[in-house]
Amino acid sequence: STLQLWLTFAPVADKAAAYFRVSLEMVNWLSIVYLLISIPFGLVATWVLDSVGLRCAVILSAWLNMTGSIIRMLSVLKFLSLGSQSYWYLFIGQCLCALAQPLIIFSPTKLAALWFPDHQRATANMIASMSNPLGILIANVLSPALVPEGKHIPLMLGVYAIPAVTACALATVGIHEKVPPTPPSASATNSTSQPFLTGLKMLLRNKPYIMLAVCFGGGIGMFTCFSALLEQILCEKGYSNEFAGLNGALFTVCGLLGAFLLGLYVDRTRKFIESTKICFCLSALASIVFAVASRFRHQAVMLAITSSLFGFFGFAIYPIAMELAVECSYPVGEGTSTGLIFVASQIEGVILMILLQALTVRVSEDPSSTCALDQDGALDWTTPVLVLAGLCSAMACFYVIFFDTDYKRLHAET
Repeated sequence: STLQLWLTFAPVADKAAAYFRVSLEMVNWLSIVYLLISIPFGLVATWVLDSVGLRCAVILSAWLNMTGSIIRMLSVLKFLSLGSQSYWYLFIGQCLCALAQPLIIFSPTKLAALWFPDHQRATANMIASMSNPLGILIANVLSPALVPEGKHIPLMLGVYAIPAVTACALATVGIHEKVPPTPPSASATNSTSQPFLTGLKMLLRNKPYIMLAVCFGGGIGMFTCFSALLEQILCEKGYSNEFAGLNGALFTVCGLLGAFLLGLYVDRTRKFIESTKICFCLSALASIVFAVASRFRHQAVMLAITSSLFGFFGFAIYPIAMELAVECSYPVGEGTSTGLIFVASQIEGVILMILLQALTVRVSEDPSSTCALDQDGALDWTTPVLVLAGLCSAMACFYVIFFDTDYKRLHAET
């Protein structure tokens, strides 16, 4: 639900801009605000997870998410007659939903460590983590289907509020314990997690962890930009919102498949480093092909294939890198070690989103364009997508050449 609310408007950015009478840049800020808020609140979320507990973090996240989704609906209620203020009600709702995101996104490694034995942790982390791209998948498919025209924006907001309210009810009523009665592993039995501030200091002095945070955080930031800007990148070359949504769906579905297969493989072989290095390189190659293909018209099949491969190899890294972060930083708490990576990813994501939008060029109206144009014309994304592919390739090379670490948690358990 959290990820659905984050990317509600990305697949229909042009129609949302027309409905709320704002610019495309203002619509993009509905996504960027998630990244900005996650930077300071991400540190709070790591403290909540490691000091207060998993149960409190999940329930607090559910309530923030539900409250934000309800406030978003207020922005489109006719009887309130908000006029030009409607966008700001929507923005405030997005901010509350953004507060919920770090709490739930940081939780999978903590859940896997506390509730699952060592030979199931990567798979458990994969299943919990992949609920996030599942939300992205639903947003990419559902938003274009619900909003064929701008006047259907209120219906879309109402539909997205339903899972948020349902998740809040389930979390509040259904979660009773923060740890299982019987610890499932040696590390869970003999919990030696460092205090929050001590853990932060240890992480900042851990060179392999810093490399992982920069490279994997950059990867998450690039995936964030890809998901949020895909419709705008493709519409200028004549591809429809529905096709952009299909690409986003393929990106996510293939990512889920890749993460599932790699999670099973790593649980059996413990080859965290080798798996992430290979997948990082292949996702960089896919990003290069996508960057080139997206600059030409009538390349639907190629774009669909490259989006699928980009998701398959890129998302596969996600849960494995989270487990790798815990392995190279043990005995720092799981919430802190994964949370700091996400804070790094949000910082890098904000920089990338602003940079990529700054690199766009206004072009005159093209009859083949499917963008809902404002008076200034459409945006050309050639330079931004090439820069994105270049950065992805550079980070993959850096990670492959320089990253190496011991599996500290596994060694402590044997």
